[in-house]
Amino acid sequence: MTTATPPRTGRSGSSSTTPPGAPAGAQAPTTAGGPDPAASRRPAIDWRIRFGVLSLIWGFSFLLIKVGTHGYAPFQVTFGRLFFGTAVLAVAIAVRRERLPRGIRTWGHLTVAAFILNAVPFSLFSYAELTIPSTLAGICNATSPLWGMLLSLVALSEDRPTRRRVGGLGLGFIGVLTVLGAWQGFSGLDFSGTAMALLASLSYAVGWVYVRRTLAGNGSSHLSLTGAQLFMATVQLAVVTPLFTDMPTSFPVVPLLAVITLGSLGTGLALLIQYGLVAEVGPTTGQMVTYFVPVIATAAGVAVLSEPLHWNTPVGAVIVLVGAALTQSRSGGSAAARKSSPPAEPTPKSAPTPSAAPADQP
Repeated sequence: MTTATPPRTGRSGSSSTTPPGAPAGAQAPTTAGGPDPAASRRPAIDWRIRFGVLSLIWGFSFLLIKVGTHGYAPFQVTFGRLFFGTAVLAVAIAVRRERLPRGIRTWGHLTVAAFILNAVPFSLFSYAELTIPSTLAGICNATSPLWGMLLSLVALSEDRPTRRRVGGLGLGFIGVLTVLGAWQGFSGLDFSGTAMALLASLSYAVGWVYVRRTLAGNGSSHLSLTGAQLFMATVQLAVVTPLFTDMPTSFPVVPLLAVITLGSLGTGLALLIQYGLVAEVGPTTGQMVTYFVPVIATAAGVAVLSEPLHWNTPVGAVIVLVGAALTQSRSGGSAAARKSSPPAEPTPKSAPTPSAAPADQP
């Protein structure tokens, strides 16, 4: 849950999340773009405070999805969050006087990216939380780096596996089985809801690969690309929602406020914060928000929604996060490969780090 942190493209070509999502969570640096001078201005609020705020916003997003589905259909929740998230980014684009992306090809890629990184995972999480706790959805979202590493090995030929990263992949999926209680035959879990939550995380990973192949190096700013992507996702949901849902006969206040908050804060403002964090402190530090989100989501679900918590849930979540962290490790490559690689050119501190995709945004 954009949630999706933006993966960076290192020398090996592998992705590391820095928040998808969306992104994608996002996933905000949900797409690749050139350096943006506006992002290099030093903000008034320290990055550590913004980091904490972003963790809280995305951690509570799963709770907001659950509350939203108490009054509205999943597609309506998704459309609402995209609509209000796009509105926030539209204001930011207007204030900064950014230009929207140009070119039919770019808009075509943004339309596909919007579908994979926003429309699909946001909708899947909304449907999933009809039958599974928000705590489980938040932990499933943390598997995005695992899917990303697995896909990068298959789809990105320049990405070389290392023992540490492959070990992290295996450890991460052991954590997933622990969360799901595999030794009990997955008893007490709704299979379809859990599968949809895991597919949502997989969708973020697929989107990262697509964006890196199609939009990396695009001359438009991260902000304009992200705003355009969310706009296209909103249009997609505006078409789909009336086809599969009926117009609400009433508008319950609490679920409505949850959807508005989910869109304006959990999608719009969160992506702006993430965008600034990655530009200021880089993707390596920015990616750490990924590991706080499931912890906060679990605490919020238990404390606010009184969701049950068994021992295997937090233990499995820790295993998942350790595995995800190992898959993002750059150490452990062959010495020959390191010797043959030319030294990297230093990046000016004032220049933001381009991102290739969104965070695994809730």
